[in-house]
Amino acid sequence: MGVTIRDIAKISGVGISTVSRVLNRSGPVSSETREKVLQAVQSTNYIPNNSARSLKTASSRNIAILTKTITNPFFHKLIRIIEHEVDLRGYSVILQDASGAADEIDSAIELAQDRNLCGVIIIGGKFSYSKESLVQLGIPCVLLTVSAGDTVDKALYSSVIINDEEAGFQATKQLIEMGHRKIGFVYHGQSDTAQENPNDLRFYGYCRALRESGLPVDPTLHDFGNLIAGSGYAVGYEAMQKLYAANPDVTAVFCFSDELAIGVAKAALSLGLKIPDDISIIGFDGTEIMEYFNPSLDTLYQPADQMALTAVETLFHMMQGGESSHTVFNAVLLKRGSCKPRLR
Repeated sequence: MGVTIRDIAKISGVGISTVSRVLNRSGPVSSETREKVLQAVQSTNYIPNNSARSLKTASSRNIAILTKTITNPFFHKLIRIIEHEVDLRGYSVILQDASGAADEIDSAIELAQDRNLCGVIIIGGKFSYSKESLVQLGIPCVLLTVSAGDTVDKALYSSVIINDEEAGFQATKQLIEMGHRKIGFVYHGQSDTAQENPNDLRFYGYCRALRESGLPVDPTLHDFGNLIAGSGYAVGYEAMQKLYAANPDVTAVFCFSDELAIGVAKAALSLGLKIPDDISIIGFDGTEIMEYFNPSLDTLYQPADQMALTAVETLFHMMQGGESSHTVFNAVLLKRGSCKPRLR
């Protein structure tokens, strides 16, 4: 396999977007950095892909989908719908798993260089995109399920998201109104990025509901230390074991995702707890598996069809010269019997 722009970035010790600026003479780069990149190009005999040279002039019918966790059932549903809608419009989809990428925008820049993209949809992500990288990308971009935050000019990209904080608030409020007072929250821990992301926002909603109801935000109900690496199912299973060991009187658990909720439910059953008699559980996403798990589990439903269709329509609107837009959907609680009022 030949040398890629990613290889040049690694050798130079800079980002892919910086390499792109040097090769295309499209932005400010220090003379020292420029020299490093050019030396790397010369030492490896790197030849930029011809599509990169014609990116702004040649016709393209390639659209990329970059996803951070391609095995996520909710993301998988979004991808299927996007692929169908893009195909109906006569365009080709390039699907790339960006799970190992430090920055999805850098991956998109590299893909744009190699495959002459005319647009990209990024599902999930690291939530700390910069103005510089989005400008360098140079093609219409829609962030699906995430946003770049308020520090980045919203004219540079579009987004389609859920009102995550409000959803977290409503789920927790529902459990409180059912009489639960010891409510755990299973998520991936607070991030260290400056941008707000779905993980943190749902946690903020959980905390807000507790505080407004006069309940304490107890770290032992949501902070489980370093959990094992693996799928969401395994993480949820371990988190529930730790939660119950620290709080055997816990009566309800709100989970960041359906994957985590399945793991939590499995652990609860293995601990001898009955759902919903002993423990109430709410997930998040509205994936099909929640209905077919035994017992079926309540979940906050994200309208995948509407979100995916809106993302495609927004991208094509931008590709035709339209302005960016930012759409926010609300989650809806699907009650399947995994939550029960707690006698006081």
